[in-house]
Amino acid sequence: MAARREVEITGLHVSPVHAFEGRPLDGPRPDPGPVAHDRVAVRAGLGLVGDRYFNHPAHRNAAVTFIAAESLAPWPVDPLVARRNVVLRGFDVDAVARGTVFSLDSGDGPVRFEVHRPASPCAWMDAVIAPGAFKALRGKGGVRCVPLDDGLLRIGRAVLALTGT
Repeated sequence: MAARREVEITGLHVSPVHAFEGRPLDGPRPDPGPVAHDRVAVRAGLGLVGDRYFNHPAHRNAAVTFIAAESLAPWPVDPLVARRNVVLRGFDVDAVARGTVFSLDSGDGPVRFEVHRPASPCAWMDAVIAPGAFKALRGKGGVRCVPLDDGLLRIGRAVLALTGT
């Protein structure tokens, strides 16, 4: 039986470009438009529609990134500065083992994701969050997943179910 819990999706980030290129001291590139969304479309095996990793061959098993809102709590910043696609409150995504499958249902039906690897932080975290954030986020940078279903995710309350490995 699946372990279920209520969580909150506090951020959804979709950007067609990389903002963290070059040297952190030079600052991030500006996004071409809004990256925060109230809802995002998920496509099985491809990622989030409109995101820079959507259907990107090198990122098929890592197209959607998740981070726990609690990992960013020490800093009074917008949680989307970490540039993870989905920010979840109420679930320690970093504690989930590789190969684990979980689903998120934010009101439009469950969407399953398989965890493939950690989303390790980079030196950019010191530039966009605060000095020392890069080191502090080691082991708390989130996870990279592949979506297993088509669906929709929305900001707000959701039900997360661990469905297995």
